[in-house]
Amino acid sequence: MSKYGGYMGKVVDIDLCARTYRLYPWSEEDQRRYLGGKIMAARIIADNVAPAVGAFDDANILVVSTGPLNGCNTPTSARFNVSTISPLTNLLTSSNCGGNFGIYLKKAGYDALILRNKATTPIWMEISEDQVLFHDAAHLWGKTTSETQALLPGNDGYLAIGPAGEHRVKYANLTSGERVAGRGGTGAVLGDKNVKAIVARGNRKPDIANPEKTKQLTKNWVAALRKHPFCGERLPKYGTAGLVRSMQKGHTLATKNFAAGQYDNYEAISGETLSAKYLIKNKGCMTCPIQCGRQVGRSGKAIKGPELETIGLWGPNLLNSDLQAIIEWNYQMDELGMDTISAAGCVAFAMELNEKGLWQNGLEFGVTDQIPQVLHDIAYRRGIGDELAEGTRYLSQKYGGSEFAMQVKGMELSAYEPRGAVGQGLGYAVSNRGGDHLNAGYTMIYEGLAMNVKPRKVQAKAELTVLNQNIMEAASAAGSCLFTLYAFVPGFLIKKPHSVISRVVNAVMASSLVAATLRLVMKANDKVLPIHMPGLPHSQLISAVTGMRVKFMTLCQIGERGYNLERLYNVKRGLTAADDRLPGRLVNELEDPQLPDSKVPLAILKRKYYRIRGWDQSGVPLAKTLRRLGLVLRDFLI
Repeated sequence: MSKYGGYMGKVVDIDLCARTYRLYPWSEEDQRRYLGGKIMAARIIADNVAPAVGAFDDANILVVSTGPLNGCNTPTSARFNVSTISPLTNLLTSSNCGGNFGIYLKKAGYDALILRNKATTPIWMEISEDQVLFHDAAHLWGKTTSETQALLPGNDGYLAIGPAGEHRVKYANLTSGERVAGRGGTGAVLGDKNVKAIVARGNRKPDIANPEKTKQLTKNWVAALRKHPFCGERLPKYGTAGLVRSMQKGHTLATKNFAAGQYDNYEAISGETLSAKYLIKNKGCMTCPIQCGRQVGRSGKAIKGPELETIGLWGPNLLNSDLQAIIEWNYQMDELGMDTISAAGCVAFAMELNEKGLWQNGLEFGVTDQIPQVLHDIAYRRGIGDELAEGTRYLSQKYGGSEFAMQVKGMELSAYEPRGAVGQGLGYAVSNRGGDHLNAGYTMIYEGLAMNVKPRKVQAKAELTVLNQNIMEAASAAGSCLFTLYAFVPGFLIKKPHSVISRVVNAVMASSLVAATLRLVMKANDKVLPIHMPGLPHSQLISAVTGMRVKFMTLCQIGERGYNLERLYNVKRGLTAADDRLPGRLVNELEDPQLPDSKVPLAILKRKYYRIRGWDQSGVPLAKTLRRLGLVLRDFLI
């Protein structure tokens, strides 16, 4: 065990080809510097995978990692991470999941597992307190994700792929229960390694440094989340789809392959409609008081309902208002094991290619009868599905249309149209894993979902993006759900968005004074700002669980270290400033012809962002930035 609470103190390193395993060295100093989760995984990958290694090479590894809050019954602490080299982007990717596998991996006695090389035949694995067992998976190969998990023994932590992973669809995902590690093609890597599923089981528990304080902080945090108008009201009542109306109002609801930011029939696919017509009950991740997940009816059976990204991208972005169809497709994609965001982005792009006569594929906006067959064809790589399985970047390289290929670094964009929220646009462009809203920093919180901080103005947006990215990296590494960060926004700003106080706060947040203050704060340390931040109890809980001295600025620096670590490794894989870009449609075309600022001023935002990050004009972290964060070039394998 570690001297720090919250950790099991062991990482299991598995050679799939040799069917052997050993312990990987991960010190208490590593725990302090990298915390866990995606930052821990980035360190392991940077130390073990040479920059020339591809996603489907034997030398690629896949890391499943937990954080110190996992298994400690703190709020929303079921989240675990999967990292690898992405077949979609050819960069380091991470994908977060709310299933139970992370908690059970800790019960088995491990903070993380590493998978090396490839099994010679399909296998599934058992990881327990005493051993790692390798089993033949011939009877599981070809099964859907739910069929696979139903056939596994026990009632433990499961991680499985579906047919999309077996056929190396470049955005295939991993499933744990009903929750998925969706982005970047982690399921394709596991499929390439011939691993169908992993089971974790055991009865161990991590020690907690200060149990009483942890218990009291947990009680306080649960109460605060339940009182908050977003975490305690809107998300439980309407799920993430409850954001549709706000997105419509703010011109951020991606419509017709991001040609527009509003959809006339948006109400038909809103969270309110989903709740009124289809909701059976709320459901969510283990240890989560928010319970934003939906259970909906399908043929007399309760199934997982779609989240906002799925609804937005399979609805307005395809000019489709059939919510029942979206429910069916979401279930189908979960069973096949593929990312709903990337799949939707590929289909929307294919529709526009067809519309413009660049690729005659039979797909049309507003015509959805063939979608179920297309999804199967993608998963099994049949017909046009074989090309759709390669991703939007591949399609644009083959057929043209890069200006309206909605991807960044190879990853398809999430459902937020950034011409109505330019900070979100900047985040998409500079995100380490590509066009993802969360790794982008999710400034949408401030630009229209919880606040209204002048969404089309550049002032303070680079600063907010950097700060949010750092906080979110650290919260994720701890094992916490990122939705808890909504509680950072005071409830009265959400309840009374048009009040004088709310308007003043929004205006001040977009001022040069706040921008300058944020820049100063981000250069500070615990000695300058030895505080815990109200609304962000993560640092207090991490301190109570682990026994480490973690203040707000410690948390920020851990996140900053992780973000720069991923960036530097991706630079070594060939990433340049030219890759921090957006599709031409978003930077050259007005979303609303009546609004001259309704496009993303990326060049200005990117210069500000690089300067605040401490990167040079090529997007490479400066030596002084690395020294400050304790990262040096010799730390890397190559």
